[in-house]
Amino acid sequence: MKMTAFTRVLTAGVVALGFALPAAAKVDVQEITSPGGINVWLVEEHSIPFTALEIRFKGGASLDAPGKRGAINLMTGLLEEGTGDMDARDFTRATESLAASFRYSSSDDAISISAKFLTENRDQAIALLRDSIVAPAFNDNAIERVRGQVLSNIRSDVNDPNAMAGRAMAEMLYGDHPYGSDESGTIESVTALTRDDLVAAHKAAMARDRLYVSAVGDITPDELGRIVDTLFADLPAKGAPMPDKVTPRFDGGTHVTDFDTPQSVVRFGQPGLALEDPDFFAAYLLNVTLGGGGFESRLMQEVREKRGLTYGVYSYLADRALSQAWVGSVASANDRVAEAMSVIKDEWTKMHETGVTPEELQDAKTYLTGEYPLRFDGNGPIARIMANMQMMDMPVDYINTRNDKIEAVTLDDVNRVARERMDPDKLTFVVVGRPQGLSN
Repeated sequence: MKMTAFTRVLTAGVVALGFALPAAAKVDVQEITSPGGINVWLVEEHSIPFTALEIRFKGGASLDAPGKRGAINLMTGLLEEGTGDMDARDFTRATESLAASFRYSSSDDAISISAKFLTENRDQAIALLRDSIVAPAFNDNAIERVRGQVLSNIRSDVNDPNAMAGRAMAEMLYGDHPYGSDESGTIESVTALTRDDLVAAHKAAMARDRLYVSAVGDITPDELGRIVDTLFADLPAKGAPMPDKVTPRFDGGTHVTDFDTPQSVVRFGQPGLALEDPDFFAAYLLNVTLGGGGFESRLMQEVREKRGLTYGVYSYLADRALSQAWVGSVASANDRVAEAMSVIKDEWTKMHETGVTPEELQDAKTYLTGEYPLRFDGNGPIARIMANMQMMDMPVDYINTRNDKIEAVTLDDVNRVARERMDPDKLTFVVVGRPQGLSN
């Protein structure tokens, strides 16, 4: 969900609070169960009277009912637009008076809620947050205002080459599956949504059977258990069923959407791997060398540095809840984009056939293990990481063992995975623009 128009700016006093994790520090994650049976992960940090709380509802916009695409996106944008007798302005004033912050967003895989609050105002902040989650007002005025913002975003994307390329790639790979269309919906689908549709979307997506919670800060397990029961006890026990998993359709071809722009935008990819796949970390290291390691990656060196065909090119492993892909992106002038795509295909094939060198593997390991502790730079980031780990069914000790998994990958592992899992024949390109020398 594009939440720029819907999220509130964090109160300055709250933003400044948090603790940084030293590079060598161990994160002590406690797994607790609330009296009401809700599983929660907690890192206690009592040095500052402040807590960050992260909430996930798995499923997100992929749970839109047939013909109601965009309902969950719009519903999520309305969670901070008032509850009970409060309108959006009252809700914002109440939040700011508590020096708290609440952020709400949605994607095809989750509804995400981030909350930050001071210990001294914890009970009032939780009461306000609870009302926004359990009993949003969905007032007509708020619906029309937020609907207008969503429609404005959709209209601005209609002729945006990057958005067009993303839509074309999604439609080709996923077809009628929810992943195949934009979570924001279309002008027609969003315009037709009613208040009853939004109430139904809330019930379908925000239920206890797809709930994940993590917290970091000045709070004990007993306090956190009581809080989560207060927040979620009145939600439905079960939501809408999850959609089926989907295998993306990479056909190895080139698909061009004609659009009058001086620079073509390209999306490319092949089948990917899930995090639980035994080969995932080897593929992850491969991708750092290929296109995920910044300016030192092969794609950046070959496409940008040596040939000057683009400002940037990258690739990454996209492990989504219902599908996996290995994808990337590049943009280049219409008269040079065919060459850029040819170089990408050549590098994909070269890595498939010959793998990486010992030096490249060590550089990739150094990069991944060195940057990982930098992610843990405050209560909020640590809580977000833990919530995402929960959603992906990762073990509670993963934060402390992840770098060990990286270091355990051998050169033989990486090069075997390059041979077995990289597939140049399925490398598929979607192009938006007027590329010279390319056609469907």
